[in-house]
Amino acid sequence: MQQKAVLEHTDVARVLAAAREEAHRNEWKVTVAIVDDGGHLLALERLDGCAPVAAYIATEKARSSALGRRDTKGYEEMVNGGRFAFVSAPLLTSLEGGLPVLVQGQVVGAVGVSGVKAEQDAQVAAAGIAALNA
Repeated sequence: MQQKAVLEHTDVARVLAAAREEAHRNEWKVTVAIVDDGGHLLALERLDGCAPVAAYIATEKARSSALGRRDTKGYEEMVNGGRFAFVSAPLLTSLEGGLPVLVQGQVVGAVGVSGVKAEQDAQVAAAGIAALNA
């Protein structure tokens, strides 16, 4: 039987705090979503001034990253490269800003961010994950 790490409440709080700090430092109004490896929501925070739709988009970015076991930027690159079928893939968003959380090479969850430019969303997500791995 295999054993695998899971995100605990303290881990989720650490990731969320670091992502929030990165967004505040850059004055970005974003929503941060954190999911487990099955794409189930563990935390969601919409910063003041962020559009309500970002809560939905951030969650879908996180879910897509967790279920696909990859950065959602890869899906966006596929679509931009001509693989338009990915636009209609169920349970998948092809927008950059969803990053998997890896522990010992295993995906244990993901972080999705929405509210600013795609690469800035990804930067906020990466900052959150970096805090967990620090």
